[in-house]
Amino acid sequence: MFGRIVQTSNQRTILIIRLMVGAVFLSEGLQKFLFSDSLGAGRFAKIGLPNPAFLGPFVGTFEVICGTLILLGLLTRLAAVPLIIIMLVAMATTKVKSWRVKVSGKCCTPAARIGQCCLEVFSYY
Repeated sequence: MFGRIVQTSNQRTILIIRLMVGAVFLSEGLQKFLFSDSLGAGRFAKIGLPNPAFLGPFVGTFEVICGTLILLGLLTRLAAVPLIIIMLVAMATTKVKSWRVKVSGKCCTPAARIGQCCLEVFSYY
């Protein structure tokens, strides 16, 4: 089981995708440190996320480390998990903020709905 988690495929198409995804996350993570006012903590404050001074470098660190691991082909499956979480939160807080859904009779944002779904899944099992 552990061997399957840490193994990486060397097929050409997967290699190209891995290089592209790793490069994007590595560059975005570095930009969160280089341009923190517009892409790091400043951006998180503008969106309204709590504690942007902590979240900016925190997310940037994960993007740099996991992006580098994916570029190098090391622990790609494990490195993809934090990046998927980062992308889900990014989409929920920026791209679909205008969507409103009803949860327990109350109107809320998709980020709250994602949290509600996770709670329902974990409480089921």
